[in-house]
Amino acid sequence: MGAQYYGADSESGDRIDDPSEDALFMLISELNDSDNTFVVVQPDEDDPVWFASVAVLDEGGYEIVRRDTTRNEHEVTTATSINDIARDLTIWMAARDFPGRPTRQVSEF
Repeated sequence: MGAQYYGADSESGDRIDDPSEDALFMLISELNDSDNTFVVVQPDEDDPVWFASVAVLDEGGYEIVRRDTTRNEHEVTTATSINDIARDLTIWMAARDFPGRPTRQVSEF
């Protein structure tokens, strides 16, 4: 069936549909500097308007790229904590727009 919202793909061919924070942590922790150097997360569609990637740096740590063309966002950062990266990406992705996803409604009582 495919992802409802987005998928995470690693260079080694691993894929997780709609990954949780824990699943992102697992994918990132499996990265290395030889044959599995990056993970890309993006909507499961033909022409995605946003993506996030995590790549291993030669000098240690990770480069994180977040790009959203609908919001004119392009951010490149580095980090060493896989836990922080997975949490930050999960929060960032939760703020993306997904066609067909119910909108949050706030009601006053």
